[in-house]
Amino acid sequence: MKRITQGGAVSGVEERLRALFVRGLDGDAAAYRAFLDDLTRHLRGFLRKRIYYLQDDIEDVVQEILLAVHNSRHTYRPDEPLTAWVHAIARYKLMDFFRARSRREALNDPLDETLDIFATSDEEPADARRDIGKLLDQLPERHRLPIVHVKLQGLSVTETAALTGMSESAVKVGIHRGLKALAAKIRGTA
Repeated sequence: MKRITQGGAVSGVEERLRALFVRGLDGDAAAYRAFLDDLTRHLRGFLRKRIYYLQDDIEDVVQEILLAVHNSRHTYRPDEPLTAWVHAIARYKLMDFFRARSRREALNDPLDETLDIFATSDEEPADARRDIGKLLDQLPERHRLPIVHVKLQGLSVTETAALTGMSESAVKVGIHRGLKALAAKIRGTA
């Protein structure tokens, strides 16, 4: 949809399309069909220049624009250029297409590939171990040892009780109270 020039070829296209469209609005079905056929050819050219890298999608976008033109035909004001009105509709439909395409692509992105960028830090495990170690060092041994053995090393409560000389219930209480104390330290309320 090029800008209308005085006496140029585009002006002739504007006049032809406008005449067919207005006759179609007045009930001339053949004129309206001719308008849609001509407009389809112009829209394909318009879109081939703008989304040349998405040739497979051009026909879908053309159909969306034609449908919007048809559904909005009552909004056209005959004293305004038809091409400007159609261009505005086409521009909005093209933006809708890009929004829908980006949502579709985002939904199709495998999460594993996206999250790989966060899984390759060299410093993160060492930093986390150091930070946890500092926090655990602030706990009394009766809380620290059960957390280290059960939560970090993966031993069972029974194994930890045998290793530390504590009762199984003391190991469970130590984990519970220790984790509660760690949470308070992290929040800054301890």
